[in-house]
Amino acid sequence: MATAPYGVRLLVGAAVTAIEETKRLPQTILMYPLTVASQAAQIVMRIQQNIAELVNKGDEALGCLFPPKAEKPEWATFDEDVTDELPPRPDGHDGERLTEGRFALYTTGEPEPAGDAAPADGSTGSAPATPPEIVSELDYESLTLAQLRARLPSLRVADLEELLSYEEATTARAPFQTLLANRITRASTK
Repeated sequence: MATAPYGVRLLVGAAVTAIEETKRLPQTILMYPLTVASQAAQIVMRIQQNIAELVNKGDEALGCLFPPKAEKPEWATFDEDVTDELPPRPDGHDGERLTEGRFALYTTGEPEPAGDAAPADGSTGSAPATPPEIVSELDYESLTLAQLRARLPSLRVADLEELLSYEEATTARAPFQTLLANRITRASTK
C-alpha cells in the first residue's frame, strides 16, 4: 500500500476522530454535568489548600515575631496536673460500694434521716427492742430489693405487715416500703 501524503493522512485522521466523537456525543452530553461538577470541586479544594498553606506560613511568621506566652490559664486542667487522690466525699464515704447487686442505688444500708415526720404506724422511728421473727428468718437486713421481691410471694400478709413496720421503724428505705405496701395490697385483695 502506498503511503498517502502527510496532509491527507492528517485530514482523514481528523475526520475519523470527528465521527467517533459524534457517536460518543450522547454519552458525553449525559456525563458533562458530572465532569463540570467534579472539576469545580477540584478547583475549590485546591483554593482551600492554598489558603490553608498561607495561613500556616502566617502563623509561623507571627510566632517568630511574637512568641507565645508560656502562661497557663487558671481554668485549664492538664493530665499531668491531676493527682490520683480523690477529694473526700461530703457524706463521709470514701468510695466503697455500699451494697451489692442491681439495686445498689436504692439500698444504702443506712437509715435516712426522718426529720420531723413520724412513721406511718405511729412508732417513734427507733428500732424495736426485738425485731420480729420474720426479720431474722429472712435475714432481712442483708436483702437487696431484688432478693426481697423474690421472697415476697411465699410470705403471709401478717409477715409482710411486720416487715413494713420494721422497715418504717428502722431504715425507712422508700423502695422497700413501696414494694412491701404494694405486695400487702395485692395479697389482701385476693
